[in-house]
Amino acid sequence: MPELVVTALLAPSRLTLKLLRAFMWSLVYSAALVAGAIYGCIALTHVLCRPRRGCCGRPRRAAPACLKDPTLGKHGFLSLRSSGLRLHYVSAGHGNGPLMLFLHGFPENWFSWRHQLREFQSHFHVVAVDLRGYGPSDAPRDVDCYTTELLMADIQDVILGLGYSKCILVSHDWGALLAWNFSIYFPSLVERMVVVSAAPMSVYQDYSIRHIGQFFRSNYMFLFQLPWLPEKLLSMSDFQILKTTLTHRKRGIPHLTPSELEAFLYNFSQPGGLTGPINYYRNLFRNFPLEPQELATPTLLLWGEKDPYFQLGLVEAIGRRFVPGRLEAHILPGAGHWIPQSNPQEMHQYMWAFLQDLLE
Repeated sequence: MPELVVTALLAPSRLTLKLLRAFMWSLVYSAALVAGAIYGCIALTHVLCRPRRGCCGRPRRAAPACLKDPTLGKHGFLSLRSSGLRLHYVSAGHGNGPLMLFLHGFPENWFSWRHQLREFQSHFHVVAVDLRGYGPSDAPRDVDCYTTELLMADIQDVILGLGYSKCILVSHDWGALLAWNFSIYFPSLVERMVVVSAAPMSVYQDYSIRHIGQFFRSNYMFLFQLPWLPEKLLSMSDFQILKTTLTHRKRGIPHLTPSELEAFLYNFSQPGGLTGPINYYRNLFRNFPLEPQELATPTLLLWGEKDPYFQLGLVEAIGRRFVPGRLEAHILPGAGHWIPQSNPQEMHQYMWAFLQDLLE
């Protein structure tokens, strides 16, 4: 068929797609402006209630001692083959078994896996990385350096750079978004997956269109589409919004100590420390609308019954995308969003049972 004819036949579909994307971006930026106004009021209220803290965050001069706890493992850096960036990681149990690679979420870092590093190092080589833009890992400033494709290449380079051909991939929140995609495009590198509190982006997209309340639960994502303003608002009153997110009585991490809180705030408080992590969100809508994708990697999915950010209905929506028999899903009664830190014992029990056949 002549190229001109093909182009003419495809023209209506291409125009429809462009109009759909233009409409979507108009909605996203409208929601971003509303979210900016709301979070601006919240940040200003924090400043007025705590005037001595001022409008800027206080850079921490020294890392808290818990970040140097030797029982969690040894610190190292890995140079990535694809990008040349260096990622920081903490490793323990080398030579004890298969690679168990941990991917953290926002606003966290490798330290969010402290309970799992201690628990599994006796039977696995456990490695918790600081994703690009986080902690001591390299943090490019450009938004285009945080696309899903580049972040998946980082995971591939970490697995191969550590000397392995596959891994057990354990992930939470943003790390889980990357893990879902990674298992689709690099299935040979993932033997098993443990996913906590996150859905594949295509599932999230389709579910949110049908359940508008999910958009309200994830309203912060729209704020993060704006340039520079999110970094400013999150840092005001010495990072009070982040402090509230992590320590809130109902929505935060239960029993988080002041030292553990500082373990998360330390790197965010450094100059430019928030830009890399927020750039993940600035690329979130880049490829919308997304096509549904079949999920086939054997996966353990853990979800908090009272997760304030993601509705329970997403669990069933995820299950509908799976090859039968490949998904084991559990809803933890009374648990929130931060299961690796709030409910480690329950998480460990499910993980040991899920991985038992690999140890025999």
